[in-house]
Amino acid sequence: MISTALTPRRAPALIALVVFVHAVGLQGCATAPVRHPVPETRTGQAVIPGLPADVRYWGDDPSAAFRDWLATPDDELGACCAGLMDRSHNYLVISSGGVEGAFGAGLLVGWTAAGTRPEFQVVTGVSSGAMIAPFAFLGSAYDGALRDIYSTFSTKDLVERRGLIEALEIGSMMDTAPLRRLIDQYLGDAEIARIAAEGRKGRKLLIGTTNLNAGRPVVWDVTRIAGSGAPNARHLIGDLILASASIPGVFPPVLIGVESGGVRYDEVHVDGGVTAQLFLGPAGVDWKRVTERFRVQGLPQVYVIRNARAHPIWTAFRTRISPLFEDPDAPPAWHEVEPGYASILMRAIESMRQTRGLNDAVQLYVSSHGDDLGFNLARIPDDFSLGSTEFYDRTYMQGLFQRAYAMARDGYPWLRGGLAVKEEPGDRKQITGTAGSPDG
Repeated sequence: MISTALTPRRAPALIALVVFVHAVGLQGCATAPVRHPVPETRTGQAVIPGLPADVRYWGDDPSAAFRDWLATPDDELGACCAGLMDRSHNYLVISSGGVEGAFGAGLLVGWTAAGTRPEFQVVTGVSSGAMIAPFAFLGSAYDGALRDIYSTFSTKDLVERRGLIEALEIGSMMDTAPLRRLIDQYLGDAEIARIAAEGRKGRKLLIGTTNLNAGRPVVWDVTRIAGSGAPNARHLIGDLILASASIPGVFPPVLIGVESGGVRYDEVHVDGGVTAQLFLGPAGVDWKRVTERFRVQGLPQVYVIRNARAHPIWTAFRTRISPLFEDPDAPPAWHEVEPGYASILMRAIESMRQTRGLNDAVQLYVSSHGDDLGFNLARIPDDFSLGSTEFYDRTYMQGLFQRAYAMARDGYPWLRGGLAVKEEPGDRKQITGTAGSPDG
């Protein structure tokens, strides 16, 4: 994508360094696009025109997460949530990972081949996971789309490199117009209608972005957007998937039009992995209450697909960046972001002080491990050694897809409570060895 020496695993920190140096020296030459940013005082009241206010919520606000599941009167649950009542529950969480999303795609397709893949009542996705999530939600009939996306295309099919001056003016090194067209190609009106139909059964498809002005994660209920009947629903969903995958400074941020007090504004949204590389619900969600209300059969199971190895570069990058801030645990202050290199990158780095990186998986494990939810973790095996020579390396993605496919087809060894448990045909489980902590 940039050069043959820049691989997806090395790209984030190297790109941030190079771009920052250019930005500091040259940003005075740049002309930022005209914006109409939502003021800080109106951020909390901003809504998407033509859509209900509850199609999105802050990803760190437990009072908003799954509110409709918990607030619907008992006598209406059967009508609104037929897909949730009196059955087992399975929740799928797909992490960020860029090109390594091929792992998650291959695992899902192989899981279908094994005959043990369940229907998921909730599917969440961030960044590359947001690309996978709609097809995982729609079921095995869309395995072909997952295989195509992560086995067929390469850098030249998905992004276009900008010249240096244009990159400084626009605020990104790449043009993602081809990627946006790809999203439209695979998520047409029929797919949006199917997502809406499943949403009416109570199932949820959730995608995470980062509101760069606020420096906070945002969760978008794609099922509610699809079922809203709004004429711009399909376009908005495509924009959200693109935003969730938009690496700050490398890909352009996505401006989402909002309204507050009768005035139209825009918000800057970027890669959801900046603030949360995976999510189900913030700490404080009453999963026991969910289980009781829907008369869930057995213990609900959370399946986390971590599209990374044990030590992703962003985690190390954040470890080195965090000491630069006075209080790395304090919530980020609101900041108006101009679409230029320095503004976008520095705001992204500041927001990453809240990013848990691989610790997201550990936190999810801690909050899930117990009486309320079961926990199952998959990640790229440490012995996968195939290298890549470009940002979207087709050969690399094909190899990773096939490795994950084979592992899942043969019974994936999910990490469960510190044990690797292999799923056998007929849902028999075999303990194959200890694995330490969930990501150890």
